[in-house]
Amino acid sequence: MMVKKRVPDWLNSSIWSSPQPPPDYAVKPAPAPIVEPPPAVTPPEPPSTSSAHASSAAKRGIRDPLSSNYGSNTSVCYSDEENGSSSANSTASVGGAAAVPPAAEIIARQAQLLQELSRKVINMGELRRLASQGIPDGAGIRATVWKLLLGYLPSDRSLWPSELAKKRSQYQHFKEELLMNPSEITRRLEKSSLENYEADSIKGFLSRSEITHGEHPLSLGKSSIWNQFFQDAEIIEQIDRDVKRTHPDIHFFSGDSTFAKSNQEALRNILIVFAKLNSGIRYVQGMNEILAPLFYVFKNDPNEDNAASAEADTFFCFVELLSGFRDNFVQQLDNSVVGIRSTITRLSRLLKEHDEELWLHLEMTTKVNPQFYAFRWITLLLTQEFNFVDILLIWDTLLSDPDGPQETLLRICCAMLIIVRKRLLAGDFTSNLKLLQSYPSTNISHLLYVANKLRVHLAG
Repeated sequence: MMVKKRVPDWLNSSIWSSPQPPPDYAVKPAPAPIVEPPPAVTPPEPPSTSSAHASSAAKRGIRDPLSSNYGSNTSVCYSDEENGSSSANSTASVGGAAAVPPAAEIIARQAQLLQELSRKVINMGELRRLASQGIPDGAGIRATVWKLLLGYLPSDRSLWPSELAKKRSQYQHFKEELLMNPSEITRRLEKSSLENYEADSIKGFLSRSEITHGEHPLSLGKSSIWNQFFQDAEIIEQIDRDVKRTHPDIHFFSGDSTFAKSNQEALRNILIVFAKLNSGIRYVQGMNEILAPLFYVFKNDPNEDNAASAEADTFFCFVELLSGFRDNFVQQLDNSVVGIRSTITRLSRLLKEHDEELWLHLEMTTKVNPQFYAFRWITLLLTQEFNFVDILLIWDTLLSDPDGPQETLLRICCAMLIIVRKRLLAGDFTSNLKLLQSYPSTNISHLLYVANKLRVHLAG
């Protein structure tokens, strides 16, 4: 008979019920008083909807790439003893229930980050420490910090111009080579052939003997550019559908405006180029959701040159980010020690280590298999579980953790279970599955605190 472990003392600490300040996105970071920031540019407003009802409805309308019967997120206003938030603190704003630090704290943190970013050689350890506390909006700080954390920018500032020029030129080359229609390739081959053709030859046409098997539209050969084009068409159609469904509640990504259309085109280009360069993965439905936060942050960089090159920068950062989660997207590895099922098992073990009573109730008593909810949490990096502004805060922590995003993600997922433990312990299979598939609004600062506490507790 298995003996239940008692709830750890740290879990019963008074800090769990400490009141949190209500969300107030009207607070704007002022210019740093110590380090002179870049030219003042009004930071982009957080994505929002016209009302709480619109926000909730929009979230219900977001496609779930992993389940056709994903329930709507109706729990936007609730009271939970675990995180000490009341319904007043959990109203359905676009930022969810994430508490905003006092203005003085925001100003100080912004100043510290700007000071670190102004160094000739950036101390990555210090940058990670500062970023893990949340990156204030404004002055393009988050865009620059994310590029550093993902290894796109080197720590030596003097190398930035050359590195950016090289990478942006390389991406442009990828687009020219990979987004070209076979008709254009054939036309160029024809033009090149004609340039070497004898003057008395028939101009404008290739002789039949010069049309190679691979250049013919009906060719089924593996090396045929047309055959590859038709194989890619199915993936491109899926990308097109997913891109059009990306955050339908945010004007930056959706709508008929020229700006929204250009942003959709950028997302489409990145995903197609990635799919063609990574034949082992290609495109997996839901990658658009992971791509969206990166592109949003980089496109809203107040530096005009950086904003204009957001597509190229996003591509390389997207590659870096997915490199840490690559095995989760390879179907052939699903049942291996590095596949998604193994990752979900690690989450289950993490919960058992920290809260065996909750683990027993979920997996043994109510039979809630972690795959029923954690598959989407992990593969989409929580982008479907929280509002967009909250996602940015969570990713500040994900990207800044020296252990890597995978380990941090599992701790955050475990924390998500722990902070609603009382509701889960009181629930049955149906209610618990509904709760975890439509995760309730919560205080993001508190959630990240719990996740960090799990690491400290495990280390101790």
